Amino acid sequence: MTHEVVDILISPEGRLEVLSKAEVSKLLDTSKAGLYDIFRKCALAVLNSGSSIDDGKELMERYRDFEISILQRERGIKLDLRGAPGLAFVDGKMIRGIHEHLFAVLRDIVYVHFEVTESPRFDLNNPEGITDAVFHILRNANILQPQRSPNLVVCWGGHSISRTEYNYTKEVGYALGLRELDICTGCGPGAMKGPMKGAAIGHSKQRMKGGRYLGISEPGIIAAESPNPIVNDLVIMPDIEKRLEAFVRTGHGIIVFPGGAGTAEEILYILGILLHPDNAEMPFPLIFTGPATSRAYFDQIDQFIGLTLGAAAQRRYKIIIDDPDMVAREMAAGIGQVRAFRKDHSDAYYFNWRLKIDAEFQKPFRPTHENMRNLKLHRDQDAHVLAANLRRAFSGIVAGNVKEEGIRAIEQHGKYEIQGESAIMGPMDALLTSFVEQSRMKLPGKAYTPCYTVVQ
Repeated sequence: MTHEVVDILISPEGRLEVLSKAEVSKLLDTSKAGLYDIFRKCALAVLNSGSSIDDGKELMERYRDFEISILQRERGIKLDLRGAPGLAFVDGKMIRGIHEHLFAVLRDIVYVHFEVTESPRFDLNNPEGITDAVFHILRNANILQPQRSPNLVVCWGGHSISRTEYNYTKEVGYALGLRELDICTGCGPGAMKGPMKGAAIGHSKQRMKGGRYLGISEPGIIAAESPNPIVNDLVIMPDIEKRLEAFVRTGHGIIVFPGGAGTAEEILYILGILLHPDNAEMPFPLIFTGPATSRAYFDQIDQFIGLTLGAAAQRRYKIIIDDPDMVAREMAAGIGQVRAFRKDHSDAYYFNWRLKIDAEFQKPFRPTHENMRNLKLHRDQDAHVLAANLRRAFSGIVAGNVKEEGIRAIEQHGKYEIQGESAIMGPMDALLTSFVEQSRMKLPGKAYTPCYTVVQ
């Protein structure tokens, strides 16, 4: 099957109009030390917005002839696209939202490499240095806006959800929008798109201008979760750990909708942080919600958390089923408590500096077969450290499911082996099996072959 492609020259519009020779050279460097591969992958993901692909390897193979070059012109730079996906264009012109996202990708890749990774100002082996880097990446993207009162709700959930669940995410987003709350998601389809779509209607009814629909992604996942068209602020973090930290530092509360392994990873991340003793008194509204048909899903999630992390973790969230208005009311009230707490402690509204994030949640985890096999999945450790290791297990499964590098590793070396204490492995295996049975690992209509084996 052939897919329409387009060759075109495009110019930036008020965003990163000039680049240095060193920056251009690095972006076009195809060696391992260069940035071309990551730039090409992220650009292609943005241009693929609206597609049904949720497989990074499939996307790269479908548009294997896609190329992107940077031309230095007398009035600034131009991007030369060859073999770009045709769905990014209307009557020969690039869709404006996709155009914005493309230059956001360029902005973040350049900044992260030259000002963070290669800069001595950030110690990326130190928790404070990592947090400082996350702050500066977000500030450079103009995500941090001190003039706003706390109102940013992070919505997590799967890209592969049922129509009933998707419609419910829109209803919750609408209820949030009517209360003039903004939305932040992982920027992709499904439960990442629905809340934004609903909130946009709620904001419109309230004649609210300047509503924010913030999408936070990272190079490994963006090809499988191309930015949805409602995202009006896009930022690309360097890796999944800094992406997750960006969510919890900028958001004022979190709503979790049904999802698969990626959603479980997010749940374990936030619970692990909230279980840290230093965060015991910090208000952080966390709500799990879905339609009536999702009740069994959240019962199983709740049971898994109870069996692995204990009752203290279960007390950090509320489960609300089939009641969008109650979700929005509870979230608005919770954010009110966040505002009061931040004000009492003279903490910024736009970035949660006081939140303690253990180094175990910040270290980039490479899901190699060896690393997956050696995860410490037992209860003879602090609950927040166990949560960090469980998060890594689910992160590896996400990589094997949808990330190009992970898919190729599974093809080459076989399935990941996940092993640990039987009291943890049993519930984990049951949870993952339910995700497979409910088609939460891949988009509907696509066969799923597990990339893992749970060893009990």
